[in-house]
Amino acid sequence: MILKVIDEVFSVCKVTDYSQVNFEAQFCFTGRTDEENSLVCCVEDVPDNTTERDDGWKAFRIEGVLDFSLIGILSRISGVLAENGVGIFAISTYNTDYVLTKEENFEKAIKALSDAGYEIQN
Repeated sequence: MILKVIDEVFSVCKVTDYSQVNFEAQFCFTGRTDEENSLVCCVEDVPDNTTERDDGWKAFRIEGVLDFSLIGILSRISGVLAENGVGIFAISTYNTDYVLTKEENFEKAIKALSDAGYEIQN
């Protein structure tokens, strides 16, 4: 399986609403519940109406379009990282999954996944 490193630094945020979110940005992930409006975006795209934020996340994505019938892909990746003491923030889209780790753990994560047989693309 190929993991593609995303050459950006991300922020995980809470926003009051989505009125200031740049939906045209290359990376913009939103999630809305009855309790919050969440946003994951590049640090430079964080809107002014952010109420909380956690900067310094790096990411990779699983390359290709993943069929919904595939089971355990994210579980195996998160398991490798957990065994190596690396916490994650995962985001799923229609096509694939993105895995974020804190910047200071990113190289450790990539090495652990490479050692586990994953192909890493920069």
